[in-house]
Formats: sequence, C-alpha cells, structure tokens
Amino acid sequence: MAKQKTTFFCQNCGAESPKWIGKCPSCLQWNTFVEEVVQKTPPKDQWTVNAGISENKIQAKRISDIEVSELNRIDTQNEELNRVLGGGLVPGSIVLLGGEPGIGKSTLLLQVALQMINQKVLYISGEESEQQIRMRAERLNLTLSDTFVLTETNMQNIAFAIKQVQPTVVIIDSIQTMHSELVESSAGSISQIRECAGEFHKFAKQSNVPVLLIGHITKDGSLAGPKVLEHMVDSVLQFEGDRNYGYRILRSVKNRFGSTSELGIYEMQSSGLRQVSNPSEILLSHRDQMLSGIAIASTLEGMRPMLIEIQALVSSAAYGTPQRSTTGFDPRRLNMLLAVLEKRVGFRLASKDVFVNIAGGIKVDDPAIDLAVVCAILSSNEDIEIDDKICFAAEVGLSGEIRSVNRIEQRISEAEKLGFERIVISKFNQKAIPKGSKIQVIAVNKVEEVFKYVFT
Repeated sequence: MAKQKTTFFCQNCGAESPKWIGKCPSCLQWNTFVEEVVQKTPPKDQWTVNAGISENKIQAKRISDIEVSELNRIDTQNEELNRVLGGGLVPGSIVLLGGEPGIGKSTLLLQVALQMINQKVLYISGEESEQQIRMRAERLNLTLSDTFVLTETNMQNIAFAIKQVQPTVVIIDSIQTMHSELVESSAGSISQIRECAGEFHKFAKQSNVPVLLIGHITKDGSLAGPKVLEHMVDSVLQFEGDRNYGYRILRSVKNRFGSTSELGIYEMQSSGLRQVSNPSEILLSHRDQMLSGIAIASTLEGMRPMLIEIQALVSSAAYGTPQRSTTGFDPRRLNMLLAVLEKRVGFRLASKDVFVNIAGGIKVDDPAIDLAVVCAILSSNEDIEIDDKICFAAEVGLSGEIRSVNRIEQRISEAEKLGFERIVISKFNQKAIPKGSKIQVIAVNKVEEVFKYVFT
C-alpha cells in the first residue's frame, strides 16, 4: 500500500504548499491553509516507446480533416436562460451557476427542471430534503412529471443513481456539498471540489449529458473553490441582484458555446422567478407629476438595450464636509463628472451634497449614462424638471466634450419603441443614426449645449 501524502491547500484560492504557511502568497489571505490527504500513484514513463499504447488509437489529425457537426441544443423552456447560454444547453456541456446565498440559484434551476417537460431531469440536492424540494415545486405551480429528485452527497451513490435513472439533464445543488471516497478530506475542501467536479466533467463528456452545477461564492464575490473549477467547466453564469429589490440578473462570465455579452433578467415573486422580456418598462418608474433630479439614460447591458432612470439629489452640505454617495453607479466616476461641471461649465458644487441613485437596484458600468447623470445633477441643482419624453445616450469627457458611444442604433431604437420623442447623443454618432426613425435626434458637442437645450 502506498504511503499517504499530505499537502496544504489554501481554502480561498486553491494554492498548494508542501508545508503550512500563515499568509497565502497567491491571494494574500491569512490562516487559510489546511492540511489534506492526497493519494498519488507513482508516475509512469510516458516517453518510452513500449508504453503499452496502440499507435492506431492515438493519432493526430489535420484541422481541415476534422468533421464539424451542428450543435443540437436542448431547449430549457426558459427564454432568458437560453439567451445567456447562447441558444440552449449543449449536450455534454457542464455549466456552473454562482451567486450569493438566498439570491435564487436553487429556485431558478428547479424551475428550469420542472419546465423541461420533454426531458428526463435528475435534480441532485445536498442541501435540502426531498420534502423541502417538493414544497418548493408546489409553490412554483409547475408540473412534476419527468423530474427525479435525489438527496445525496456521496459521489459513488450518485453515479449509481445516474446509471439507474438514465437522465438527459443532471442538476447538482451544490458542488461544495459533494464528496468522494477517493479523497480523504471533508466536503467543500479544495481537493473534494476538484475531484467531484472532475468526475462530473468526465461523465458529461462521455455520456453527452449536460450537467448544471450550483456553486457557492466567497465573501469577496468570487466562486468558492479552486480556480481550476472555472477553467474546467464550459460556461460560468453569475446570478446577482439586490435582495431588497425583486430583480435578478443572470450574466455569462464564460461561455465556450456562445457570447459572454448576453444577460437575462428575472423578477422574484412568491410563485418563483418571472422572466422579464422588456426590462425598460420595469426600470422606469411611473410618475403622476414632473419632478426635478430625474433623467432617463439609454444603456446596454451586454447585448441588450434598456432604458434606466437616473435619480440625483443636490443639497447644501449641513455638516461641513460635502457627501458624495452613489447607488448602482461608480463613485469615482461621479467625482470626475462633478469636477467637469465645476471646472468646464462653472457650476459651484464643491460645497454641496450630491446623491445619485439608479432606480431598480441594478448596477451599471456603461459610460453612456454619463450625460444622463450630469443632467439629473443639474436638474436637481437648478430645481428644474426634465421633460419625461427625452432621454440621453452619450459619454462625458474631462474637457466637457460629449463623446460618442457604441451601438447607438440599438439605443435609439429602444428609446423609440418605448415612446420617447427626443434623444440627446454626441454629434460624432450622427453617421450611425438609423434611417426612418421617428424619434428626434439632438446631436451636441459640449455640456453647455446640453444645458441650454434642456433647461432653457
């Protein structure tokens, strides 16, 4: 019997060390190394001529001789998930879904499992009992046919159940709760996650059955476990959102079979997650009267255009030091825009509190909302309402110039579809204006021109 070998692994990033060290040299975290038993077989000399491998089995092919077949994707009966995956589940693929606790990962995949009526789905849970899963399924008000449930964490028992059921789709909730008898460490450790993920990866590729894994995240927002877990899977999806709001965003961080620019939007309700086909109508509030400090921006989330509402409040600083607070917007970019208004346009905002909020609880990194943020701040500062039929799509430079943004055609079309009459863009985007659009396009060059047009 071979002697057992122990190695120390960082529980935060998966770095390996032959001895215990206090600070991880990879992620710089303290007291994260834990000793784990690793069983290694003596390496074989793979470079010898007589290695016991037939030359007919191993043969390299010219890339032009490789036959390519079309991918017959599996429809998940969920349009938002299909969009993020690039058109559906690819047979033999392995998908990793990560998100904060309580955000709705298990609800999403159980809902998908119950909706896939034409597929035999095996839902394996290591976190909930069978009764809990049945109660959640009844709350979703969906059919319960062709969906099998297994509450098990042992990999050997799971393999036996998969051979018995012969499913077409496998869902694992979650990969951190699985453990294999081949590795002598507790569930959730680096070695167990690597071993169990490798077994599911081997099963998916050999049987051509797609596997969906739910993964936990660490306190800094990254997926828990070794980084090799993200490299091993075909797609990494991030499920995010503010639990104080009902909206959830499904993003694609990695996708070998589609674009990583797509995203899906859901609304959490008592009966499960509702797909949001037109997010602009939800993110725009309905008001009975005109209010100052509100501007509408045409933005892009991945490949998807949407209109969002920018809210700003400017007031005199009551405690000496002015406050700069943002929700859903980069605070450093807010300070830059305030400096531009102070230096280039002449508004004295250094002694005033400025608060900026993006309605709906979403976070936006698109620089095309700069002009809407500036107009919302000026509207609150001057206490002048902005017409609710006008929106903005432009970036603001440090010299006060209005810069062009990408894919202006989709932004204009989205604004026109929602009934807006005017949109303010950069003059450098004039060539990309779609022909035949009924919305009035105002092209500007400086922030001063925007102020004169909107507020005078």
